[in-house]
Amino acid sequence: MIIYLIILVTAVISIVAFNDRDLFDKLKFNAFDIKYNKQAWRFLTYGFLHVDWMHLLINMFVLYSFGDAVLKNYFYLFGSKSTFYFVLLYIGGILFATLVDFNKHKEDVYYNAVGASGAVSAIVFASIILRPTSSLYLFFIPFPIPSAIFGVVYLVYSAIMAKKANDNIGHSAHFWGALFGIAYTIALKPSLATRFVEQLTNIF
Repeated sequence: MIIYLIILVTAVISIVAFNDRDLFDKLKFNAFDIKYNKQAWRFLTYGFLHVDWMHLLINMFVLYSFGDAVLKNYFYLFGSKSTFYFVLLYIGGILFATLVDFNKHKEDVYYNAVGASGAVSAIVFASIILRPTSSLYLFFIPFPIPSAIFGVVYLVYSAIMAKKANDNIGHSAHFWGALFGIAYTIALKPSLATRFVEQLTNIF
C-alpha cells in the first residue's frame, strides 16, 4: 500500500507541475535558494517532481519493481516497523542524495535538480543488500545480471559521470542515494553486512 501511495503522490505532484511552471520552480532543488532564501523544503520536494512523462514513468517503474521486495524483506526482519523503516529509506534517499550537490552548488543560482532518482537508487541498493544473490533484468540486456555485479558497475559509472558533469542527469544523486540505501539498511540490521559477504563468497 505504501508503495502505491508514494507513486500516487509523486505522479499527482509531477503531473500538476508539468503544467504549472510556478509550482515547479517553487519545489525544485536549488541550493542557492536553500542557503540564501531559507527554502529548506526544496531538499525534499524536488524528489516529487519530474521533467517529463518518461522521467516520471521510469523512476516509478523502478520503485514499483524493487520496492515490493524491499518491503517484504523489511517485514520479515522488522515486523510492524517495516513500513515506517521503508518510508525513512525513501525519504532519506531524497534528502541524502543532494547533500553533496548542495555544498557544491550553493553559490550557483542556476543549478537545479528534480526527480526521485536518489530515493529510487536507495531502494534498488537496499534490495541488493537484502538479496545479494538475486539477478536484475535490464531492458537492453537479454540475460540476467547478478545484483552485486550490477551494484559495483552502477556505483563506478555514477561516480565517473558525476565528475564529468557533461549532461543533465543527476549522477551524483544516483551515487549518494545508492550509498544511503546500503548504509541505512545495514545500520538497521548490521548482520546483513556479514550475510552479504558470506553469500557473495559462496557464489564466487
